[in-house]
Amino acid sequence: MGLKFCRTNFAKPGDMLMEIAKYWKTIVDTLQDGLMVLDPDGNILAMNPAAEKLTGYSADELVGQNCQTLNCTGCELYGRGPGEQWCSLFVKGKVKAKKCMISQKDRRALHVIKNASVLRDSEGKMIGAVETLTDISEIVRQQQEIETLRKSCRLEDEHHGLLGESPPMRRLFELISNVAQTDAPVLIYGQSGTGKELVARAIHEDSARKDKPFIKVNCAALNENLLESELFGHEKGAYTGADRTRIGRFEAAHEGTIFLDEIGDIPMATQVKLLRVLEEKEIERVGDHKPISVDVRIISATNKDLDKLIDQDLFREDLFFRINVFPLNCPSLSERYEDIPLLVQSFIERNTAKGSKNIVGLTPEAMEALLAYSWPGNVRELRNAIEYSFVLCSGKWIGKEHLPPKIISNGNRFPNKHRQSLASRQDERKKLIDTLRRVDGNQSEAARILGVSRVTVWKRIKKYKIDIQSELERLAI
Repeated sequence: MGLKFCRTNFAKPGDMLMEIAKYWKTIVDTLQDGLMVLDPDGNILAMNPAAEKLTGYSADELVGQNCQTLNCTGCELYGRGPGEQWCSLFVKGKVKAKKCMISQKDRRALHVIKNASVLRDSEGKMIGAVETLTDISEIVRQQQEIETLRKSCRLEDEHHGLLGESPPMRRLFELISNVAQTDAPVLIYGQSGTGKELVARAIHEDSARKDKPFIKVNCAALNENLLESELFGHEKGAYTGADRTRIGRFEAAHEGTIFLDEIGDIPMATQVKLLRVLEEKEIERVGDHKPISVDVRIISATNKDLDKLIDQDLFREDLFFRINVFPLNCPSLSERYEDIPLLVQSFIERNTAKGSKNIVGLTPEAMEALLAYSWPGNVRELRNAIEYSFVLCSGKWIGKEHLPPKIISNGNRFPNKHRQSLASRQDERKKLIDTLRRVDGNQSEAARILGVSRVTVWKRIKKYKIDIQSELERLAI
């Protein structure tokens, strides 16, 4: 949209522009955004006071210097000559609302939004560029504070499908976040049913590769010939039945992540080829000798003791060292017993959502039975137990009689200290609910009575999934 002019004493709008042009410096100096004028070599010709404030440099310090002094992360510099040979701005002609970081005089990074445009003379010849910088550091800081608060207060109950608030799970979430920022090979250890695939997927979805493929291979489900074809692909006619060329899982996962589940079951011959892929980042299809480059992040998982397999000459030591750069352990359910109520409630809500039954929870006796069981099948077995109970339960509450017989008959398996800890948590929850009822849901007043901060009350409400309104209505009834 062009400039619009109101009626004035000037004969033509152009006359008014010429008059205003006399005051361009005053206009530019009034801008709140930093403004700089550059020549085709990227040298700074002029800057306004806002740019001085943003950068920490005075005009005397920057004018005549190259714009590289600011180390802008949004620049694509070539540095081979002026204009198009210097910077991508002169090729594209403009930059619009690009988020960048620049270095201030004290070397601190500043978040800005950059807008820029090439300047041309009356004959269309490129004579330089003008760019504006808008400080968004405060907005970025607020976003970071919100993100930190969200994580510290556990506003999300799920971490890419993983559930848990126990210390082992909190540690696992922290490790997932850390290793996701790298491309280091990860080896996930854990018993069957602990969620190793969910951990692998969480690492992928937290990583820079999240928009690329996540490909899973169950190494235990295929024989040697089929596994090699699955991993590396094959050419037409490579073996009987290979009636067409087929790409393998490594090619399908290019620029993404491949998850090798049950890697301890890979045959020795395939281990040699897998080691080559890790070292050379190339694969060869079965029936072909032409190398194909692949860029893939490797995540492996096993429930076996690989050290023992190495001693038995069933697993290559050099391959082990390549895949075991960053080991992760998925805790068994018996190591995170305090997560059982949270997991149970999640499974109940999922089953209720996809079925016709409106089950709301477990009776205390049923929960006690679940907490007393050893769970050799881990989270998978717990999920199956809840599905079993859904079949038998016809009311709103799952009772002990609705649970699988082996869970009911197994007796108390957890140590007394675990049951005492659980009782303590249940007492804390009950005390909080009773206090909230007394003060009609006022969290500040409840905090005063309990002798804790309001934030602590809020966290416990989230932790125990307390619906204040429902509790108050139940009291009224």
